Amino acid sequence: MEKYQEIERSIIKKFRKPIWRNFVKACQDYNLIEENDKIAVCISGGKDSMLLAKCMQEIQRHGNKKFDMEFIVMDPGYSSINRELIIENAKMMGIDIKIFDSDIFEVSTTLTESPCYLCARMRRGFLYARAEELGCNKIALGHHFDDMIETVLLSMFYGSEFKTMLPKLCSDNFKGMELIRPLYLVKEKDIKAWRDYNGLKFLACACKVTEAITNKTYNIASKRQEVKELIENLRKVNPNVDLNIFMSAHNVNLDAVCGYRKNKNYYDFNKIYEGDKNEEFSKEE
Repeated sequence: MEKYQEIERSIIKKFRKPIWRNFVKACQDYNLIEENDKIAVCISGGKDSMLLAKCMQEIQRHGNKKFDMEFIVMDPGYSSINRELIIENAKMMGIDIKIFDSDIFEVSTTLTESPCYLCARMRRGFLYARAEELGCNKIALGHHFDDMIETVLLSMFYGSEFKTMLPKLCSDNFKGMELIRPLYLVKEKDIKAWRDYNGLKFLACACKVTEAITNKTYNIASKRQEVKELIENLRKVNPNVDLNIFMSAHNVNLDAVCGYRKNKNYYDFNKIYEGDKNEEFSKEE
């Protein structure tokens, strides 16, 4: 078999339970792919987005929904070596990519605070715009199960709120466009196992800030890495802790919260309490 065929076979056979089934389940449970969609599969060159691309190819061939795809790569300022690695991997894996250039790395690294947040926001806007130009109604990103649970803890520890990464959402700035995350139920350890089983080499985050942090010339700690390590340590005590965090975002008990926001309105404890009390009194009458 050709290398791309071996890779495809490994998803369906070797990693059928941890990757393929969870990919299909997420698509079905959250209704991520619909009839006649045109989806821009966004590829960064990392393990997650490259796996996503192959899974999307497989479900297009063998799924029960008819849809079209474009595979788009935004080059935010990669080195020539990193860009060539993406091109070679895509060719070897049978993924027909379209590359669009930008200067996002250059712009985001001029800030000393939250460069990663700014970079992510700018990237997403760029991807929406290119997808719209290609006639797509959705963009697909490679965020996975671990990204979701890490976001829950990050929002609690550093944002003072309970918030998570949703499996799909509507764009605020691009009317009619949606973002979907088909790897939502796939764990990172299984993606790494798939990568290593196939002997593949992908990009990690290749931005200038990450390189500077690695070289200790840029003093920004990775909060996500801190949370990732915390979860890994908690797994040693409770192997189900990651699943419990995940399910907590699907089982929010509004009868036992001190406040929440909905549609830009804030409901504090007293408002909730008085509303519940009046409702109980009405029932008694």
